[in-house]
Amino acid sequence: MDLTASTRALAAAVSESAKLSPGALSAVLLRANADGLTLVGADSERWTRLTCEATTHVDGDATVPVAPLAEMLRMLDAAFVRIVVEGSRLAVRVDGARFALPLLDKALHHTRTTPPPKVADVGGAALAAALRTVAATASHDDTLPLFTGVRLHIDDGKLNLVASDRYRMAVAKVPLLAVTGSLDALVPATLLVEIARQAKGIVGVHTEHGRFGLSWSGNTVSTAVLDGGFLSASSIATSSIDTTVEVRADVLSAAVRRVGMFADTRRVLTLEVGDGQLRLASSKQDTGEAEEMLKANVLGGRTSPSFQARYLVDALQPFGGAEVRLGIQPGRRATVIHATDPGEFELTYLVMPTTHFERS
Repeated sequence: MDLTASTRALAAAVSESAKLSPGALSAVLLRANADGLTLVGADSERWTRLTCEATTHVDGDATVPVAPLAEMLRMLDAAFVRIVVEGSRLAVRVDGARFALPLLDKALHHTRTTPPPKVADVGGAALAAALRTVAATASHDDTLPLFTGVRLHIDDGKLNLVASDRYRMAVAKVPLLAVTGSLDALVPATLLVEIARQAKGIVGVHTEHGRFGLSWSGNTVSTAVLDGGFLSASSIATSSIDTTVEVRADVLSAAVRRVGMFADTRRVLTLEVGDGQLRLASSKQDTGEAEEMLKANVLGGRTSPSFQARYLVDALQPFGGAEVRLGIQPGRRATVIHATDPGEFELTYLVMPTTHFERS
C-alpha cells in the first residue's frame, strides 16, 4: 500500500475512527484503492467504516493501532503525508521525517465486514439536531447502563428517539424519508453524540439481530444494542395536566439562570403560576434571595411547582427563541414542555418536580 493524503483530512478521519471505536486495543484497517482511502475500525461491539480522500499509488491495506496513528498525525504540520507499507511496518512520511508503526494481524481485529441491512432513510440535519438534544438527556452513570442509551424505534413513518436519566426525559419524532423495515433498539448515547457531529445529507438507518447502524456519505457505524423496550414516553403519565403556560423559551431560560444563582445547594427554584404571569423565586440563607416576574399566557389554575434550575435550563435550551408550552401536572407528576410550533422535528421534554430529587 502506498498513498498520499492531506494530513489534516487524514488526521481527522483517523481521530474520528478512534473516537467511534474506543476499545483499549482498538485498531484501524487502512484500505487504499482507486476510490481513495477507507478506514475500518472494529472491536467486540462496534464496527466503523469511514472514508478519506487520497491519491493511491499502490493498492493495498494495513492494520495498525489507531490511537498512536491518530496522535502522530495530529502533531504533524506538513500539508501532505505519504503512507507506505514497508515490510512489517507502516511508514508515515513527510519532508525530512519518517515514523513507523507495527502492522497488526487483520484477522484478529476485524471479524465483521458489512453493516446491518438498511431499514430507513432520514434527513441528516434533523437527525443530528434531535440526537444532540435527546442523547444529552441520557444518564452518565455507568452503574445504570439501561439509562445511558437512547431508544430509537420506528412508528408511523417517524423515527422516535427517547432518553431519560430517571429525572427527566426527552422525546423527539423525526420524519423518515423512506421506510423498508422495523426498528427498536437502545443505542449508547455517547456514540450517537459523536455520530451527530459527523452525519450529513441523507442518513441510512440499519438494524438486525441486536445491532444498530447509521450510514452517511460513504461512512458507516454499527454497534451492539440493549433491549430498550422499557424506555417509553407512554410510561410517564401526562393526562393530568391542569395548567398550561406559554412563554418564549430563551426568556424563561435566562430568568431561570439568574434566579437559580440564589438557590440552595441543589439549585431548586419555584415557578409560581398566576394570572398572565410567572414568578420565579429562590432563596438561600447565606447568599440571599431572588425573584423575577415574566409575562406569559396562562390557562388553568394557580400552581407552584419547584425544579432544579439546571434541568429546567437543559429542557428549554433546544427550543432556542421559540415559544414553548409548559403542561404542568399536580403533585409529583412530570411537567411536559414542547414548542407551540414544531420545526424540523417534534420535541417533547419531560421534567420531574424536585420532590423526585429528595432522596439524592
